[in-house]
Amino acid sequence: MKVALFDFDGTLYAKETFQLLMDHLKQHPTHGSKYKAFFRGILPIYIGYKMKIVPEAKMRERSVQLYANALSTLSKMELEHYFAELKEIMRQDLNEEVVERVRQHHRDGMHVMLVSGAYTTLLHAVTDGIVFDTVIGTDIPFTEDGAFDSKTSIYHIQGKRKTEMIMESLQGKQIDWKHSFAYGDSYSDLPVLELVGNPVAVRPEERLRRVAEVRKWTII
Repeated sequence: MKVALFDFDGTLYAKETFQLLMDHLKQHPTHGSKYKAFFRGILPIYIGYKMKIVPEAKMRERSVQLYANALSTLSKMELEHYFAELKEIMRQDLNEEVVERVRQHHRDGMHVMLVSGAYTTLLHAVTDGIVFDTVIGTDIPFTEDGAFDSKTSIYHIQGKRKTEMIMESLQGKQIDWKHSFAYGDSYSDLPVLELVGNPVAVRPEERLRRVAEVRKWTII
């Protein structure tokens, strides 16, 4: 089986999800009042990151947790509606060339996967109508009755966790890695890109661009 692995932020989606989420909360007619508490929580760790005291991975994971905490009064169904409000806005910034690659790999019979640190619910909303065999994102924990589970920490899918989740998802399957594809825009996507014989750098940041040029990878 051949696979095609797609990153979301900066790859399938041309922008960065988290800034849009912050703006959405700040300007929301119903939930905007939650923004101040969220911002007060995120500011110290962001300053620590800028001062190079807090590692980027920790800053990102904590930010994702604090954002979910700000919406902890919402039920699972209400949260799905909240993220769905962003669907049409975000779809305007999908990278059409990458979307076509998704469809082409499907036509070629590959197992197509979306792997991202973005919230899984948001990924499903934005990619509605774009078929992925597997979607791996950051899950927000809920109890059986659909309430936010404050006792369970969010497991943010980033860095080596992406590779771990890919391998866990494909466990027991015989993968033709040499003829598989992977798409990413960031240097942190390197472990995933190195899994396959056909890595593709999409609008890559400078560090990834240098690697892609040296190794003669495809660059979109």
